[in-house]
Amino acid sequence: MNGRGRHRGVTLAEVLIVLAIVAVMTAVAIGGSGVADGSRLRRSAVMIASAVRVAYSRANESSKVVRLVFNFDKRTVAIEEASTQMYLEKNDRAGGARAATEAERKAQEEADLILKGPRAPRPSFRPVKAFGFDPEKGMTGKELERNIRFVQIETAHQDFPQTNDQAYLYFWPGGQTERASIQLSVGGSTLDTDIVSVVVSPLTGKADVKRGAIPMPHPRTDVEESERREDC
Repeated sequence: MNGRGRHRGVTLAEVLIVLAIVAVMTAVAIGGSGVADGSRLRRSAVMIASAVRVAYSRANESSKVVRLVFNFDKRTVAIEEASTQMYLEKNDRAGGARAATEAERKAQEEADLILKGPRAPRPSFRPVKAFGFDPEKGMTGKELERNIRFVQIETAHQDFPQTNDQAYLYFWPGGQTERASIQLSVGGSTLDTDIVSVVVSPLTGKADVKRGAIPMPHPRTDVEESERREDC
C-alpha cells in the first residue's frame, strides 16, 4: 500500500458537525455579550438614579443650589455645589451658572451681546465630596459602565435635548429639582431596545429607570406645570 492510501478524507457529515459547533459557540458568545451589556446599562442607570437622590438631599441639607454634571465625552456624572445664590435661566446651556466649557463660554458671550444693560454675576460651582466622589483625589465624577454612553439629556431649562459637551440638572433647597430625562445606551446606539431612560420628577426628586427612549414630559400650561400630579 502506498502513502496516499493511508490518508483519510473529511466527510461532509464531519464538516457539517464542525460548522454546527462553531455556530452554537458564536451564538453563546453573542448572547453572553448582550446580557453583559444589558447588565452594565442597568447598573449605570441605577447609579444615575442614586446620584439624583444624593443631589436632592444635598441641596436640602446644605441650603445651597446643587447640580449634577453629565459629561458626554468622559461619560461621567459629578455633583457640584453653587458658591452663591442662583436663579435658573431658560435656554441657557449652563442654566445661568458661570461657563464651565468653551462651548458654554461662547454661547454666553453671544447671549450677552444681545442683552442690554448690566446683569448679575453668574455663580460658579465646585465639586463636592458626596456619593463616593472625592475631589481631593481628583475623582470629580463617576464613570458609566464600560461601553455605556449618554444618548441625550432633557432638562426643563432647555427647549432642546443636550447631545454633546456637558448637560446639567439643578436642585434647590426646600426639595425641588427640574423635570428631566437622561437617556443611556449600549455603545451610543439609538435603537430603542438598547436604551434605558432615567426620568426625574421635579417635586419629589424621584428618579424612575424605564426601558426605551422615554422623552421628558412637557406640561402644556403653567397651571399644568405647577399642579401636575407626580407618579407614585
